[in-house]
Amino acid sequence: MSKSAHPRIQHSRRIPAAFALITAATLTLTACGSGGSADTTGGAAPAGSSDKIPTTDVVSSVKKNEAAAELLPSDVRERGTLNLATAVGGSPPGNTYLEDGKTIVGQDADFAEAVARTLGLKLKREPASFEAILPALDSGKYDLGTGNFGVTEERRKTIDFVTYINDGQGFAVRDDSKLKKVTDFKQLCGLNVATGAGTTFEVTLEDNKHVCDDAGKKPYSVKTYAEQSAIWGSLQQGRSDVVMSTINGLRYAVAHQEGLKFLGEYHRLDVGFAFKKGTRLAPAFRAAVNQLIADGTYARILKKWDTQDSAIEKSQISPPEIKD
Repeated sequence: MSKSAHPRIQHSRRIPAAFALITAATLTLTACGSGGSADTTGGAAPAGSSDKIPTTDVVSSVKKNEAAAELLPSDVRERGTLNLATAVGGSPPGNTYLEDGKTIVGQDADFAEAVARTLGLKLKREPASFEAILPALDSGKYDLGTGNFGVTEERRKTIDFVTYINDGQGFAVRDDSKLKKVTDFKQLCGLNVATGAGTTFEVTLEDNKHVCDDAGKKPYSVKTYAEQSAIWGSLQQGRSDVVMSTINGLRYAVAHQEGLKFLGEYHRLDVGFAFKKGTRLAPAFRAAVNQLIADGTYARILKKWDTQDSAIEKSQISPPEIKD
């Protein structure tokens, strides 16, 4: 990955107190487990307000659906458990820790628990770094992974997905930035762009660097971080000029930190549970997600995390990457 250094735009902004508090809290929480780039919010609070993570219980009432459970492989039904690798990125609606430093909460956590209950299974959760989960699925270490994994053609070569939301890619900047909306990567030329390590954002940015050379402009520099708190710290402190991340995660950050603005959506992607290629679990998971959509649990989870714009009409198994 290219790490070329370019002159940084200098800023003399003082880091807002609200951001410092949020970042400190995020660092404390993510220090208790593996950080990731899992990526919006439980009620968009005004910037500077208390940053309360929603804890409303929306899944404990979910009952086993026999028709969906019948689709499970017999050995899984007998075992009654699944090993889940989950990325904990420290920023809702992606998974994060509560103040006890152990309890994982987030949109992914709620969907995984709701699906497990629908299938009559128990989850054995293991926090793992975002970039480590997909390679580990092939080894059989985990049965599935969650981390706001976008469905791409490259990933579909080695991973099976069962979709449950539609999120995607977007950009955010400090409110003193001259950028208004990013519709072409040439707008990023000469800037430092912060994003999560091992994500589709990093791949997209690296794949499009040539547009600056093609236009005779200075390439942008891609700065990758494993922790969401580090991404936002780099932007607030002027080490980065723009952040590329999930649409929902960006909206959350802008609502909960002072001095930031969301530049809108760039590209949508389906998001799904990730499995080893050829998994026999996919039909059961698809049926479970569709059952949650039908019985209203799905809508309650989205409302809790304020991500209704990411709703899908039905779950699919490894659909083609969305191209627009």
